[in-house]
Amino acid sequence: MCRVKENSSFEVDEERLLSGEALGAGVVRDAVVRMGLSSKPRARPDHAVRLVVIEVEPHAKRGGRRGKTAGPGNKGTVVLATNLLHVPAEVVALIYRYRYSIEIFFRFLKQVLGCRHLVSTRPEGVMTQMYCAVIACLLINLWTARKPTKRTVETLAYYFMGVATEAEVVAHLNRPDNTGVKLRAKEALWKKLGY
Repeated sequence: MCRVKENSSFEVDEERLLSGEALGAGVVRDAVVRMGLSSKPRARPDHAVRLVVIEVEPHAKRGGRRGKTAGPGNKGTVVLATNLLHVPAEVVALIYRYRYSIEIFFRFLKQVLGCRHLVSTRPEGVMTQMYCAVIACLLINLWTARKPTKRTVETLAYYFMGVATEAEVVAHLNRPDNTGVKLRAKEALWKKLGY
């Protein structure tokens, strides 16, 4: 599933009726289309594409350089293209709404736990690696009674390799957590700047 531009060119093959649940989830259109009519024939998708249009709050696009905007924002709708043809439209909308939770999980997995590469590409191998990472995270939380951080994982890895001593691990774990201090300082800076 991915988000596409609101002005994408397509030809509608099938317009689907919206259920009450889909309307309640903010879905305003559900259609199976052929995408890429303005592109070269070889660049077009060779499979059916489903467009699900969700109603959202309009906003201007942030970013850009030297005070300019990064482009047009959305006009109150988000257009999603997916190959999930048999999934209800409200589930597609829900997947999009929870995309950041999924991104945060994989960021944690890659950056904090160090799982940057897959050990195996087979489903069983990927599942085993994910289970091992989650179990390691839970064990660190149980042993230290703290949220696992990148430095805690590194310190424990050095200890298990024999590079760090037990005293160094204890010293690392006894350091005060200054996350709240940093957040309060950042908030004070934003207030001082008038934001």
